[in-house]
Amino acid sequence: MAPRTGLSARIELQVTDDDTAESFRSGSVPVLATPRLVALCEEACCQALAGHLPEACTSVAKRIQFDHLVPVGVGGTVWAEATLDRVEGRRLVFTLSVSESGGLVAAGRHIRVVVDRERFLANVR
Repeated sequence: MAPRTGLSARIELQVTDDDTAESFRSGSVPVLATPRLVALCEEACCQALAGHLPEACTSVAKRIQFDHLVPVGVGGTVWAEATLDRVEGRRLVFTLSVSESGGLVAAGRHIRVVVDRERFLANVR
């Protein structure tokens, strides 16, 4: 039960008013917010890892590099995909992409780190 390259997950989202930059206070336009896209991609990473980490462990975000390329309005549908490209000890490197019917919306890379859940929570400030 260890993460391995090639693990992937895809998540679909139909954009609502709650997903917009206005709602996230990350802008003043009614389009899909960048922070919502990032969260969707993180969710895909976690889904890809489901069942592949030791029971006492979880993964946490360490770094994200992300380009938001195209705006998507309320009512649009996007698909976020995360693929595990490299396993470097506890470091897990994912490739991210978000698409809609018209093509690529966003892309990036995400590093997560496998941690012991109890030890990690003991260090919370």
